[in-house]
Amino acid sequence: MVGLKQHFDSLEDAIVSFFGSNVKIARMERIFGGDINEAYGLTLTDGTNLFMKSNTGVKESFFAAEVKGLQAIEAAGAVRTPRILCSGTDRNKTGGSFLLLEFIRKGERISDYWETFAHQLAAMHRAETSGFVAGGTYGFTDDNYIGMRCQCNIVHNSWIHFFRDCRLKPQLESASGYFDTTELKRADKLLERLDTVLVEPEQPSLLHGDLWSGNVITGNDGKAWLIDPAVYVGHAEADLAMTELFGGFPPAFYDAYKEAAEIQPGYAKRRDLYNLYHLLNHLNMFGRSYFPSVKRIIDYYSEAK
Repeated sequence: MVGLKQHFDSLEDAIVSFFGSNVKIARMERIFGGDINEAYGLTLTDGTNLFMKSNTGVKESFFAAEVKGLQAIEAAGAVRTPRILCSGTDRNKTGGSFLLLEFIRKGERISDYWETFAHQLAAMHRAETSGFVAGGTYGFTDDNYIGMRCQCNIVHNSWIHFFRDCRLKPQLESASGYFDTTELKRADKLLERLDTVLVEPEQPSLLHGDLWSGNVITGNDGKAWLIDPAVYVGHAEADLAMTELFGGFPPAFYDAYKEAAEIQPGYAKRRDLYNLYHLLNHLNMFGRSYFPSVKRIIDYYSEAK
């Protein structure tokens, strides 16, 4: 992509830029799955297959932010992601945003799929992060998105302060209408005593940021690839906690990760607090069904010794 434009004003312009004026879209097939975007498999007249995500309801920056996240993971050099072509906004038609990626044909998993992924993720968590954060240690070069919601990545020098100011506070403020006065006081108490629960990491880590099983796919090489990132630099525990939120990964993954990376003592006691961020985000996106889990975690950590 060096020297090529990365954001276009129409899908047709993007196709012409990458494949030439004689190449058109021969077939567009809907691929079902996912809650936020529509997905399509494109077949071009020259036989090339592409994957396109599109959405008429997102900001223009939505897919541009996803591009930066995928590029950050690629730059870390540990886990593969689909090759990015470009993002764009089709101003000539619906005004919807789109993202073009290589089309991944699911391969047969290698025999040690989960162990290999665990080692790769641990290596990503060890990668140099200074290029992703300017003027501090934690955060990211730009704000991005977690699901459909904006994710603040203002740079901090303290992980605990970053998690309080850029993760929990914005979500709690958005969700305040779900809480009564007593519950709001408990949430405030939790924020005030966050440093009695969380710990600063031994080193900052590049995080995928939304690491559940739906964002791990099998690539052409039979290994795990990462998609749909919400990247930032933080504590590796936050990624690990997210893997356990919605069903979890197989035990082989966690055993291998512990072999490849030293996990600070007390992680299990902090795990649900990290996942409070994601549960609050789901509460704000999808509604009250997530409130009991949110309340339980706030009640526990606002009093936990």
